[in-house]
Amino acid sequence: MKDFKPYYAVIFTSIQKDVIEGYHEMAEKMNALAKLQPGFLGMDSARNQIGITVSYWESLEDIKNWKQQSDHLQAQLKGKKDWYSWYNVKICKVEREYHFDTDSITS
Repeated sequence: MKDFKPYYAVIFTSIQKDVIEGYHEMAEKMNALAKLQPGFLGMDSARNQIGITVSYWESLEDIKNWKQQSDHLQAQLKGKKDWYSWYNVKICKVEREYHFDTDSITS
């Protein structure tokens, strides 16, 4: 097993309002901007009735800096005002991980 360094996950779960004009453009902008932030490691996202986005960061300080980034602050305000009827944020430390991949199975 490779050396594993713990990291942090920000789990953003949400329910959108019926009208979300401009949301998709802002989400794309925020995804691109997050990738430029120090400490950003990646992101996973899915949406049906409830949306979930998990972003991964090297440190709690990196998460704090992202939360306070000026364009992200504007997106947060717009989300509260226009796009979300509810959301929840959890910040977790990832101590271990593993995965399954059918491509790694040999006969």
